[in-house]
Amino acid sequence: MKRWAILTVLLYALALLLLTLPIVFLAFGIGGKNQHNTALKDMLDIYLNWGYWLWLAVMVGGQFLLLLLPINIAEKRLPARRPLKTPVIVGAFFLANLVFAGIISILCAVYGDNKIPDYYDLANDLPGSGDTSGSGVIITAIITLLVFWLVWAVVFRRFAEKNEPDALLKRITKWLLRGSILELLVAVPSHVIVRRRGDCCAPVGTFWGIATGISVMLLCFGPGVYFLFVERFGKLKVKEK
Repeated sequence: MKRWAILTVLLYALALLLLTLPIVFLAFGIGGKNQHNTALKDMLDIYLNWGYWLWLAVMVGGQFLLLLLPINIAEKRLPARRPLKTPVIVGAFFLANLVFAGIISILCAVYGDNKIPDYYDLANDLPGSGDTSGSGVIITAIITLLVFWLVWAVVFRRFAEKNEPDALLKRITKWLLRGSILELLVAVPSHVIVRRRGDCCAPVGTFWGIATGISVMLLCFGPGVYFLFVERFGKLKVKEK
């Protein structure tokens, strides 16, 4: 069963790798107002960026962690009402990222390259505020993401108390799929707005929203693909007997 899970994870990683260049080209290659087309060499440079591989590792790792529950279900090794911490934590993390990326996309569409008002900067309320190095933005982003993560973890934890393991997994993937579609409905128009407006930095934020939405959407199909492998494997074993 673990081999099928590894195969599913590898297929997910391959899909992300193959979709990277087309998505980057669609997002930046077709120039907006007063912008030149992005050269192929510039797009290939993304594979030399450590942040890209960190993002890929997080997504692939998340896919593997979400498959731990299907593996236990398929091997019938999951005791009834066992604490389902892994899918709860992982599902909450990705849904928190979807909400956060959607908010970033909206802010980019509204403010663009203009300065975002100070009341969005939580660092202003912390002791020793007034730092102009940009650390306040990072602090705000981390705190906001952690709050969303905690909220969705509580929500999914309630699901874990009421649902059987397989029902919990289906509910989490359903929420992630719907959340990714909704987030893309926000990020894509926001990206079009900032590109047409000729913004310099804002398209990076909206592109992050698009990348997050597509990555999580593909992530949701992992458990389903895994169960297809398991079903096929079961039929082959029956034929051999």
